[in-house]
Amino acid sequence: MKLLPFLRPLLEISGAVLVIVFGLRLITSFFTKASRVYRPTFLRQFYLLFWPLLCLGVGLPFLASFFLFGALSTYELVLLTALAAVVLGFSVPALLLHAQYYIRNLHTALVFEPKKNVFEVYQNRQLVPFRQRDLLRVEWVTCVSPRLFWSNYNFLRLHLRDGRVLTLTALLTNLEPVADFLRNSNVEHQQRWLCFL
Repeated sequence: MKLLPFLRPLLEISGAVLVIVFGLRLITSFFTKASRVYRPTFLRQFYLLFWPLLCLGVGLPFLASFFLFGALSTYELVLLTALAAVVLGFSVPALLLHAQYYIRNLHTALVFEPKKNVFEVYQNRQLVPFRQRDLLRVEWVTCVSPRLFWSNYNFLRLHLRDGRVLTLTALLTNLEPVADFLRNSNVEHQQRWLCFL
């Protein structure tokens, strides 16, 4: 009970900071030109992590009851274990995918403008030189189910003729238009339950 008075101001401050950040982001979006350069941004990561983090936020306070292990009845322990399995089963795969994608595309930028036929990949601020005819094949990996927390995590793997492999993940942008743009480059579409790299 002593924790509640301390927790409420923290939640109010967190809510105020989120409102200010999104308010400023909304106001500045009216004055900026739509960018064709895609890189891992805070808003893209927030979009992908919203449901997994919400699930953890709702479920973790209940999972703190595991510390009262001796005071719980068998029925309560079974319910708590089922809740832990649901919370962790829905959120942990998405968090693992996000971490893997973040490590892979942290220093990657994609310049994509299909109307002008512009498709460039930068790694560590250096242009990776290739043309569309240099693409040997393209792997387009998506999630089997569209309703899971990790269904927005997908990736494109570009296999170049010189042996290099470039990986573009959903952390950069929605990759469906990119896959559609590359449809003439021997695109192999695969579906998996979890799109690990």
